[in-house]
Amino acid sequence: MRRHRKMLVAAALALVVIAVIYGLMEKPVRVQTQAVSRGPMTVSVEEDGKTRVIDRYTITAPVAGFLRRIRLDEGDPVSAGQDVATLEPLRPENPDPRTRARAQADVDAAEAALRRAEEEVERVAAEADYAQAEYRRKQGLFKEGIVSQDEFDRAEAQARAAEAALKSARFAVEVARHQLEAARTALRYTAEAAPSEAIELKSPVTGSVFEVFRESEGVVSTGEAVMEIGDPSALEVEVDLLSDDAVKVEPGTRVFFERWGGGDPLEGRVRVVEPSGFLKISALGVEEQRVLIISDITSPREVWKNLGDEYRVDASFVIWEGEDVLRVPESALFRHEGGWAVFVVEGGRASLRPVEIGQRNGVTAQVLSGLSEGEEVIIHPNRDVEDGARIKPWQE
Repeated sequence: MRRHRKMLVAAALALVVIAVIYGLMEKPVRVQTQAVSRGPMTVSVEEDGKTRVIDRYTITAPVAGFLRRIRLDEGDPVSAGQDVATLEPLRPENPDPRTRARAQADVDAAEAALRRAEEEVERVAAEADYAQAEYRRKQGLFKEGIVSQDEFDRAEAQARAAEAALKSARFAVEVARHQLEAARTALRYTAEAAPSEAIELKSPVTGSVFEVFRESEGVVSTGEAVMEIGDPSALEVEVDLLSDDAVKVEPGTRVFFERWGGGDPLEGRVRVVEPSGFLKISALGVEEQRVLIISDITSPREVWKNLGDEYRVDASFVIWEGEDVLRVPESALFRHEGGWAVFVVEGGRASLRPVEIGQRNGVTAQVLSGLSEGEEVIIHPNRDVEDGARIKPWQE
């Protein structure tokens, strides 16, 4: 009995010792880990924008007169040369040589504008021919594997943009011709005698009616707007970015348009970064300096044919991209001694490792030095994770 009692006491003491030792042992910290990997990475600036028609024209009254009721409504299609309104000119109140001289000067200016527009068409047509030839050349090189996908896509986008610019230049010629005809009409009706025939206001281009300013008949003055006509198939996208983001964007920058109402994002290229900014008050009442960015849609027209003027889109400007980038989750990074560091999993313990970081996009970061592909890093490390601490990875 005495020996049995000693064995029980010894066992109890052993259990106490084991419990004390276990309580003093370092418990592993449960952490989430993720492997450092290689792959494509992009850095973009996102902002909402809206579409707008590139070429639009406001039809105005060339002379003062009585405007008959307009039968067209917003959205109605019109063709170039179609009569859209009828104006009965009024007798000039004070016809004099000065008025006629001003009308003649307007005709001369309209003729000069038409010549400039025609010369611009020749210049843009030459650029479009070059862009098409360059695109065909890059297409052959791409099939042979000599040029990259990005270079081929850039050539294709430039060819499409050149075609759109040529279309816009031809539109400008038609508008200039219409303005010249309006100026000649005004000159013709500055004579002493009362006008005898009505003036038919014609559409300078093929497109749609965007807005009718004067539906009811009545007297209109010289130069008063009657309606606005444009080509809804020629759209561009305007986005205002914060000035510190706009400096990272330049003409030719790739842009993707999302949440436009269709399926896949639309592709585009930046055409213009306006040189001056403007002040805008945000929804929170904060003053922001912003810059307007104009982009062309380079995706095929058939994909976005249902888009119209002033439709909302979300624009994502690609300011940096790489194909084979060593990446680490940004949630693994933390500040350490003025730089960046991560905790690397080594032998079941957390090892603090300083790293050099390049580009960041809010989700992943480019690793320039300090890590290798395949190494496991701790993401979202809490205050219990220290250098050398025992850890136990787990997955959600």
